[in-house]
Amino acid sequence: MIGTSSPLPSFDPICPTSAFPIQIGGKWTAMVVLCLEGGPRRFGVLRRHLRPISAKVLAETLAAMGRDGLVRRCLAEGDDGGVEYELTSLGRSLLDVIEHARGWARCHLDELMRARAGFDQAGQSAGGDGQKAAYDTGMRPSTWP
Repeated sequence: MIGTSSPLPSFDPICPTSAFPIQIGGKWTAMVVLCLEGGPRRFGVLRRHLRPISAKVLAETLAAMGRDGLVRRCLAEGDDGGVEYELTSLGRSLLDVIEHARGWARCHLDELMRARAGFDQAGQSAGGDGQKAAYDTGMRPSTWP
């Protein structure tokens, strides 16, 4: 569907929701699903909207998603022999899950960022031995998952 008019989300690396801790598949899977929500897209279009993903990582992500049955590769309309990627019904079933995760992230982003900053700060004061200090959880690092 060359020229599909539905807008694609752009994922700016400084966007706070890119920091949310809930992942589906790899780091980029949920963002690819959102980019394909409006219809099939070419590789180059996906890459432009998924800054700063490399071509290699996008190709690997699409291959993994194809293996999992989330996307399919299809011939693009036109004579240029290009391909597009589109969501399968299994891939579309992730849209509601992703939206709930994004809603959770929006509601809890400040709290999440404060927790990360506190965790990182505690790790620096722990002597840099690679283990973060259990600063206010009562848990010891050896019990963390």
